[in-house]
Amino acid sequence: MSGWVILIIGVVLCFFGVGSIHVAVLASGFGLGWLLADLFHSDVWTSLLIALGSAVIGWILVTLVFKFAAFFVGMITGALIGARLYSVLTPGEASIPLAIVVVVAVSLVFGFLADRYRGRVLLWATAIGGAGLILSSLGLIWPDALGFLRDPQAGAETVTSTLIWVALAGGGWITQRRLFPKALHEEEKVRR
Repeated sequence: MSGWVILIIGVVLCFFGVGSIHVAVLASGFGLGWLLADLFHSDVWTSLLIALGSAVIGWILVTLVFKFAAFFVGMITGALIGARLYSVLTPGEASIPLAIVVVVAVSLVFGFLADRYRGRVLLWATAIGGAGLILSSLGLIWPDALGFLRDPQAGAETVTSTLIWVALAGGGWITQRRLFPKALHEEEKVRR
């Protein structure tokens, strides 16, 4: 069941994330919490509880500090991307200190980029983060056939998983650009 919930969150984030800051924050926070809990093999209910808490905390942070909303959305979505990157690039036993460093570093990079470039970076971040969630959820739903998407092993599985992630993120990017051109063009008008 949790795999289906994560799949829905991933699809919303990947294909509709830039359309609403609130949706992007809630979906990114939920996905981040779930991926981090799943990375350390928490049970389904613990993962869902952590994911819900992460979504609420992320949304509250962005609401309280709306002036810096793009920065925080970028950070939360960047953390989601960092968690997925860590799981793809480090097969086998998880290292908590290394996971923290990767997640925080990617989170900060996306936060600063989103603060500077707003909609463009948020478009990329939501597409990449949502695609990562979709792949993780498919691996959870069908572990025998697609388990490598959730936890790829070194070699061909890592390459295949990464290529599928890039292709799906590209599809999300194209879809969001077509669905929400106003969100991206309003930013250009302000800069002129």
